[in-house]
Amino acid sequence: MQGNTAHMHSTPDRAPGCFPLRVALLGAESTGKSTLAAALADQYQTVWVAEYLREFVEVHARTPQSHEQLMIARTQLAREDAAAAQARHYLFCDTTPLMTALYSQFYFGAVDPALDAVAQAYRYAYTIVAEPSNPWVADGLQRESDSVRQQVHQLLLQALAQAQARIPYLLVSGDTTQRLQQVSAYLSAQHTT
Repeated sequence: MQGNTAHMHSTPDRAPGCFPLRVALLGAESTGKSTLAAALADQYQTVWVAEYLREFVEVHARTPQSHEQLMIARTQLAREDAAAAQARHYLFCDTTPLMTALYSQFYFGAVDPALDAVAQAYRYAYTIVAEPSNPWVADGLQRESDSVRQQVHQLLLQALAQAQARIPYLLVSGDTTQRLQQVSAYLSAQHTT
């Protein structure tokens, strides 16, 4: 967790003040977001929202095309809304429309204005970014390479810094246990400030 303290801020004004508090888990491919989301949900006895893109790729046996990106982002949000009714205090969200927009820019060279609007309406109380320091693992159609993973990570950090009101985040590293400890300490600290 070296050098991350600058990203440990209080809840942004735009986050909803009601429960459950949505916690965004962001990161490039193969950074352990799903594993961390499941572990956090288990620890806090709540639910988590899986990345819809993974399901899309499995069902369609292909990666999405540019015109499907908005639907993917909206489906992700709809699944968050459905899961919120079952969540206790926190809802851990494995990705957000911000990542969909980022990948649209990366792969297609542009972001649909409607997708950009959805991505800009950031509605998460806390944001956790998974550092790509763990071993890269190929996963069928959805994963490309460690080189792409590193590029997307840098683009994500730039996007968070350039967002309308800058999105504060916690950068987590290490194995799943270390990341879980880092997030737990961060969430605990947010409730004592």
